[in-house]
Amino acid sequence: MSAAGVPARASGSPQAEIFATDNTAIITDPADPRLRTHLHRFDRQVRRIVHDNGARTRRSALLDGVFWSSDLQQVTYERSRRFDVDRTDMIELRHIAGLVRKEFHQESVLTFEYLPRTSPRADAVRIEVPGLDVRRLHDGLVADPAARDELFGGSVTMRGQLILVAELADLDVARAFVTRIGGDWNGAAIRYGDREFVG
Repeated sequence: MSAAGVPARASGSPQAEIFATDNTAIITDPADPRLRTHLHRFDRQVRRIVHDNGARTRRSALLDGVFWSSDLQQVTYERSRRFDVDRTDMIELRHIAGLVRKEFHQESVLTFEYLPRTSPRADAVRIEVPGLDVRRLHDGLVADPAARDELFGGSVTMRGQLILVAELADLDVARAFVTRIGGDWNGAAIRYGDREFVG
């Protein structure tokens, strides 16, 4: 544990991440103008929620996402942001994600807390794979119900890096999915931690 009472982490890495959006619509057209937003106001609003609850955000990054709603039985494109979060713990991270979910009327908000691979709480992986785009992610999820049900979706950075956050038990599902949509699994960066869909 660090002096602040939170798990120690590698230099330069955030303690945790929150993946969130303010979108509530089902968007099926990748050319929809709503997908061109930069979510600047949303960025400021989420940072305020994080800071008001004692944590800190170092940066956020714009993402192109594809998500499966089990409630609506729909796959949707959406713009979202990933927020690096520090000075928090598991309970506070869940609380902050819950506030973001309620504020923006979301089905759920995804959190990922980075942990050592040997931690008993490390039951998930964050996978980053270069060279993929959001259209391939979308089409892959539409064509693969098993991956859709286990992964719930994924995101692509503005530089073409696919991000999947999966249960450790679903690592083989994620590997097969990445390969199926044309990704190079050998180039994947994998980090361990705790995943939670707060909703």
